[in-house]
Amino acid sequence: MRSDNVKKGDQAAPARSLFNALGFTREEMKKPMVGVVSSYNEIVPGHMNIDKIVEAVKLGVAEAGGMPVVFPAIAVCDGIAMGHIGMKYSLVTRDLIADSTECMALAHQFDALVMVPNCDKNVPGLLMAAARVNIPTVFVSGGPMLAGHVHGKKRSLSSMFEAVGEKAAGKIDEAELDYFDEHVCPTCGSCSGMYTANSMNCLTEAIGMGLKGNGTIPAVYSERLRLAKTAGYRVMEMYEKNICPRDIMTEKAFMNAMTVDMALGCSTNTMLHLPAIAHECGIRLDMEIANEVSAKTPNLCHLAPAGHTYMEDLNEAGGVYAVMNELSKKGLLNLDCITVTGKTVGENIKDCVNRDTETIRPIDDPYLNEGGIAVLKGNIAPDTGIVKRSAVVPEMMVHEGPARVFDCEEDAISAILGGKINSGDVVVIRYEGPKGGPGMREMLNPTSAIAGMGLGSSVALITDGRFSGASRGASIGHVSPEAAVGGPIALIEEGDIIKIDIPNNSLNVDVSDEVLKERKEKWQPKKPNVDTGYLQRYQRLVTSGNRGAVLELP
Repeated sequence: MRSDNVKKGDQAAPARSLFNALGFTREEMKKPMVGVVSSYNEIVPGHMNIDKIVEAVKLGVAEAGGMPVVFPAIAVCDGIAMGHIGMKYSLVTRDLIADSTECMALAHQFDALVMVPNCDKNVPGLLMAAARVNIPTVFVSGGPMLAGHVHGKKRSLSSMFEAVGEKAAGKIDEAELDYFDEHVCPTCGSCSGMYTANSMNCLTEAIGMGLKGNGTIPAVYSERLRLAKTAGYRVMEMYEKNICPRDIMTEKAFMNAMTVDMALGCSTNTMLHLPAIAHECGIRLDMEIANEVSAKTPNLCHLAPAGHTYMEDLNEAGGVYAVMNELSKKGLLNLDCITVTGKTVGENIKDCVNRDTETIRPIDDPYLNEGGIAVLKGNIAPDTGIVKRSAVVPEMMVHEGPARVFDCEEDAISAILGGKINSGDVVVIRYEGPKGGPGMREMLNPTSAIAGMGLGSSVALITDGRFSGASRGASIGHVSPEAAVGGPIALIEEGDIIKIDIPNNSLNVDVSDEVLKERKEKWQPKKPNVDTGYLQRYQRLVTSGNRGAVLELP
């Protein structure tokens, strides 16, 4: 046991005395020490129930012969952080979570880990840590929120953000806005659509690090407590078999995750997180491959905000494994990958049937013949631009219009809510990338304002920032290289004609190479907008969005 380093022999006597101070018995100290990484807090709705999940995990670990020991991980609520300086601190927590968990796990010599995350950066941050530490690890999340009900219709957080735009356009009054905010988020859990948190929790199943139902069982269901106990049992089995995260998170497993991503219509943020997790596994996951995967992977699900079904519906339809079973019918998955169950993907999904062919379309009758995410390239985005194709209305798949240029999110929001954006415009928000933000803020407020004001079918938005999974419409993010490093998005001028062609994966400004070269010669970098604290360090170390915004020493 790795934990013998702190439990056995004369040299470990001081550490044993501290375990005694913690109340551990001699019998407990003979057992494998399992860290239970708790993301519980009282500020994130998706995390307020995690204390109960953690207690169930501890019981499962103890029953299976381990010594469970809880330590914390932080988490930010993107919905609360949205639209102000707080969003600069969202993506950056992914690395803080990975770093702090690595420190705790190795400093105290744990033998195994159970990760209990739920929301946006919490899941990928802990997956990154799992890859680094590489001891037997199982994921069990806090679970998704049930959908809200507004005037008899299911609703979620994206509806709430769009209601703000509706009020600005005079479509609803303050009383109606109040009614929305009291009814769209009715329970604990990660917000109820296929947003980033639920996307990443679903992908823990696809990549093999989470048990069946981890991404879809609602937070308030007792079934999730049973799942948590099972996670405790499974991690002890993994310990006995010495199955570690890098045995599971192989290149083939990442291809499975990408394929399921395309079928589910996940958040575009997965295109940041999967490369970052792969990087920790020593695997280069180039976003160029996304279009290849998309071209052969049908989009089987249109969950909110792309459609009118929610996580609870996906769960009832059979969950992620049912989607994977549909994909396997066309040979689209690597079925021999090992998972935390100790079985292969093929063994896990073979009996998982699709119980609702509207929530999960059959493989021969998909919503789209291609996957939910597309990578665009062109003279605006020589490296990448990312769009959630499954959430774009047909009339905006090809669009051409004048650029309306803003150097920060706040200026764009003022223009949109002030009625200064017109049908046909292409809103450009730049200097919001990983370095430029810093922190690559999500643009849910502007996309929701555009949709709420009735412009979702006629106005596009491009940015070197990113989008919440709750965004919908022709919203193209992760434009790389970003403006802060002199990427072409920094050279766009007001009124330039932007040409978007999602079916052909292209994003261009109708300006000659010669003119762009002249503009580049005149371009001056902006001074760093932070000069202290964690954001300053992050700004210096972070790489481009097309590389997953991973940190590297200069």
